[in-house]
Formats: sequence, C-alpha cells, structure tokens
Amino acid sequence: MKQATETLPTSDAQPVATLAASKLALRRVAIDTYRENVAYLHRDCEIYRAEGFQALSKVEVRANGQHILATLNVVDDVAIVGCHELGLSEDAFLQLAVDEGHVVSVSQAEPPASIGALNRKIAGERLSREDFRSIVHDIAELHYSKIELTAFVVATNRDELDREEVYFLTEAMVASGRTLDWHEPLVVDKHCIGGIPGNRTSMLVVPIVAAHGLLCPKTSSRAITSPAGTADTMEVLANVQLPFEQLADIVREHRACLAWGGTANLSPADDVLISVERPLAIDSPGQMVASILSKKIAAGSTHLVLDIPIGPTAKVRSMPEAQRLRRLFEYVARRIHLSLDVVITDGRQPVGKGIGPMLEARDVMRVLENDPDAPNDLRQKSLRLAGRLIECHPDVRGGDGFAIARDILDSGRALAKMNDIIAAQGAKVFDYNKPPLGRLTFEVCATQAGVVTAIDNLQVARIARLAGAPKVAGAGLDLFHKLGDVVALGDVLYRVHASFQSDLGFARQACDKATGYTLGLAAEVPHVFVEF
Repeated sequence: MKQATETLPTSDAQPVATLAASKLALRRVAIDTYRENVAYLHRDCEIYRAEGFQALSKVEVRANGQHILATLNVVDDVAIVGCHELGLSEDAFLQLAVDEGHVVSVSQAEPPASIGALNRKIAGERLSREDFRSIVHDIAELHYSKIELTAFVVATNRDELDREEVYFLTEAMVASGRTLDWHEPLVVDKHCIGGIPGNRTSMLVVPIVAAHGLLCPKTSSRAITSPAGTADTMEVLANVQLPFEQLADIVREHRACLAWGGTANLSPADDVLISVERPLAIDSPGQMVASILSKKIAAGSTHLVLDIPIGPTAKVRSMPEAQRLRRLFEYVARRIHLSLDVVITDGRQPVGKGIGPMLEARDVMRVLENDPDAPNDLRQKSLRLAGRLIECHPDVRGGDGFAIARDILDSGRALAKMNDIIAAQGAKVFDYNKPPLGRLTFEVCATQAGVVTAIDNLQVARIARLAGAPKVAGAGLDLFHKLGDVVALGDVLYRVHASFQSDLGFARQACDKATGYTLGLAAEVPHVFVEF
C-alpha cells in the first residue's frame, strides 16, 4: 500500500526555495549494497556543508514517521543525486518505505546503543546476556555499518567466545526476528555445516520424512560462496521465494516445504552477519553454532539431525576438531531445548555427480526415480540421515530408521511427496534426463593412469562458480570419476558447463592451474571417518 507523500521537485533546474533547510527530496539510487543502508549526498549540498557530514559517517533519515540509519557516501555527479536530493540505496529505500520525491530530513546519527558493549568485546571482555541482546538487536535493525559489523565478527572469531557466550548469542539471534510455532510436539529438520559440493541430501531427506508423516518445514539459504545452495537447486524445479503465509499452507497440507528462508524473517541478524563473514572467509565455531541453531529454533524445530563432514578439504579436517564442534553444538542445543543428533560423515569429496543447480537437481530426481544412473553416495547418505530423523519418532525403534527410509524411497512414496511439494510451490518444467545445461563445455582429462586419490572440494567448487554457478543454473561440473576409481591416461575426469564465453575462459584458466583431482596409488586414498 502506498503511503501519503509530499512530492518535491527532483531536478536541480526546478525551484527549491520552498524547501526547509534540513529537508531534501528522496531519490532512489539503484545500487544493491547488500544488507547495508547507504545514503548519498552531493558534495555541494548545503546540508552536507552546514552539518559537517563526512563520508562513511552515520546519518539518520526521517520521513512520514519512519526513520532509518545509513552510512553516508558523498558524490560529485548530479546524475546520481542532485544538490537538493538525498539518495538511498535499494535496501535503504525499501526499508524507509516512502515514494521517490518524498520530503525527507537528514541529521547526524547517534551511535548505536550497544556500541559500548561492542567496544568491550573488542577489548577482549566477556559479555553478558543483555550485552548480546543489545548488540544483536542493533545488528538486526541495521544500526551497524559494515565497519562495525566487521569489528564484531572479528572480535568474536575463533576462541573469543566461551560456550555460554555462544548460547547468549544464539538466544539473542532467535529474539531478533519471528519465531514459528507449528503446534505439534515433533517438528524435524536436517542441516549440514557446509563445505561439500553437490551435497543435496536435504532435497531427499525432506520428502522421505514427510512421506513418513513427520513435519519438516525446510527453509534454506541461497549459495554465497558455494556453487549451489538447497534453495538454488530447488529453484530449478519450483518457486522457492514465496510469501510466508503460502509456505505455511503448503506445510500444513503436505507436511513439508523446500523454500528460501528470506521471506520468513527468521533470525534476521544472522543474514546481516553473513554479509561480512563470507567475504572475510570467517566461519568460527561459535558463530557457526549460533547461526545454525538460531535459525532452527526460530523455524519452530524441535529435533535436528546435524551433518558434520570431515575431510582434507572440508570445513572440519580432523576427528578431534569435529568432536569439539559437536560438544559445543550439543551444549547450546540443550540450553535452548532443541533435541540434537550430530552425525559425522565422509567429507573427502563431493557428494553426487553434479556440481551446480541444474546438475544437482538432476542427481536428486534420479535418486527419487530410483534411476540406475542415480549417484549411490547421494542416495545412501540421504537414506541414513532420513533414517536418523525418522528415529526421532517415539514409535520407531533405534536402528530401524534406515530400512523405513529405504522402503519409502524404493516404493515411490518419496517421489510422490516431492512432486506434491513441487506442484504446491509452483512447478517448473525440468526433464532430469535432458537438463538444459550450459552449451559451452570443455573436458578435464587424466594426464596419467592411476587411481583417484584426492578431490579438492574447494577447488572444484571454485571452478564451478567461475563457470557461472549458481547464478547460471545450467553451469557447473559433471563428475565422471570419484575417489578410488581407476582411470587410464586421457579418461575424462569431469566436464565443465558454462553459458558465457567469459565464464568458460575463467573456469579453464582455473583448471589449467589446478584440476582439483590427484591421481596416484590405491593405498594413498585417505581414510574415511563416519559414524553411521
């Protein structure tokens, strides 16, 4: 609904004498600043000179009873913003929620209320529950600049949070947004800490457990540094960006959904923190625990199966590290009354044959169809995770879950449930046998005979992203060999798909430097750590 607006001239050529000294005309500046409010003032603006504003300072913008805080950028081009205008980036404009041309006022902003607590954390002090609530509230309300967010992320990196502080952070992140209540005693979810390409088990676990009758409202994120997230892959098959009310109706009717979580306002502070964590490549244990568990509690989950892969190029690279992370997850889960089952899995290589949204969707549908070409590693891992969730039900004996999950998949009930979910969310045409992949390709071949002894998760993911994934759904890598496979000289290890010549060139340059595959002797294949 449009709000009542007071329209002002937006061109410097028009009279502006009627404007009050502190008033400007709002201009929408079409720049995506990703989770940061940015305001733009012309250097010759009288208010800019009179108020003593500086670039990157914090300003408060008010209009029609609304107000936002924003980071100031100073411009010299009237094509961006005129001398009698205030520009707002896309996020800031939508948040202020008034029309372009509306009268706005701008002033120096007071520091966020939590800035004192942030400074104490930077100094290495232990913070209280109220400190974290204050900081997270300001983060969720976009009161922090990217510089202040970065300071918080760095100050809480690695061992800078004790386990009770991680609990306080998790609790505060839950409180920063809405919390769902499905009015059922058993609401299940499955999550992986990430870092393994092609690991689309959620898209198999959800229809299996829903077909068993469990409630599984799965809201997932889009990829930020990986070639595909669950939401990116599901988007190949169905709409994922749906109003929350529609998603709730789908969950009530079909016992599950597979959707993007951005519309539900669950733990919104987490999304803001991710905007600086990922560019910095910071993924500390405390922040990871708070991020994952806050989203699950906010989504109304009562039981969670958590997948921690271990491997030479996974996020977690040793069993002692995995056990430390597990204990931290379990401590916080107990404090927030979430039943948690941690599973340590094989993270030595990608899961499935495809890396990239279209290729990963193909793998998922082949498993659901019980296709002979379906990747067995994806099938087996999904069945075991689904079995652990099914065993959350009080009527299922421990150890019986895998067989129940396998029967649901083999009988076609999981496929039928997935088709119901796809139809409810808005099906897209997708022939998994002939997926519309990027038409530009090249093949990476073995330069010697031997056994595949290592696959670098980070490198093959990077190559897939350079090829265009996930923004180009048909881009990515199609893998033909996995760990332990015997290959001859010249055998194709994988095929790269791209839709644009530049993307293909970037991927080829990366492959020329490192293919991500290592060939050697069978005895050199690394040992696998699993808990199934």
